[in-house]
Amino acid sequence: MLSHRVYLGLGTNLGNREQNLQEAIRLIGKRVGKVTRQSSFIQTEPWGFESENLFLNAVILCETEQSPREVLLATQQIERDMGRNKKLRVEGLGLKVESLGLKVERTYADRVIDIDILLYDDLTVDEPDLKIPHPLMQQRDFVMIPLGEIRGEL
Repeated sequence: MLSHRVYLGLGTNLGNREQNLQEAIRLIGKRVGKVTRQSSFIQTEPWGFESENLFLNAVILCETEQSPREVLLATQQIERDMGRNKKLRVEGLGLKVESLGLKVERTYADRVIDIDILLYDDLTVDEPDLKIPHPLMQQRDFVMIPLGEIRGEL
């Protein structure tokens, strides 16, 4: 199988942040592919919302045989397994959102772990729930600094 290079951004601001990042990296190595590079952990202010909890962020490079969609599903499962609950603001009556097709707007919130696909080879993907390269990464020092550390200048 052909191996692909995927850069993943990791962030946490709840609980034992260093342990959260280490556990996410371990699970990614087990479920996505071999982690071949890892940035330093950097502490940053929350981005896009107010919180008293500082973030710990990192970027890793993973060699994988999975497609971008498979990587997305695997990383979302890792987030759920580690206790991540997506905070959603729903326009409606609090009924099952999926079955009603209601508009769902994601909001930023404190989290045990967040895993973002930043880059996948030189691929560009533009789907409603999967965008590669990550559309906001250039605006985020907490992504660009650790990414630059393991990748070199972009």
